[in-house]
Amino acid sequence: MTSATSVQIGMPFYLMVSSRLYVIGVRGRRVNRRSVLILLMCIELLLLAVNRQLIVYSVYRDDRMGQVFALMVLTVAAGESAVGLAILVVYFRVHGTIAIRSMNLLHG
Repeated sequence: MTSATSVQIGMPFYLMVSSRLYVIGVRGRRVNRRSVLILLMCIELLLLAVNRQLIVYSVYRDDRMGQVFALMVLTVAAGESAVGLAILVVYFRVHGTIAIRSMNLLHG
């Protein structure tokens, strides 16, 4: 019978994953010029990547404040996405589309 070996994943791995999530969010925000929903999802990816880094550094430094701050950022992100989706639903009901090009009517 062989014993299972435990593999430890270190801090650089988590930082690499969060930085890749951040880059995906930034690229998605730059490339996407049509859909507001994809734009909101890219902003959520950015916020989640930052939260992951906050939590990783919090565990590394043995300090709970990073985790508390990450929880607050998650709360704000949930509120932001709920308000953003509500605005999109109302805009779609009025105009029939949520294309970014048609939203220039919202200016002043």
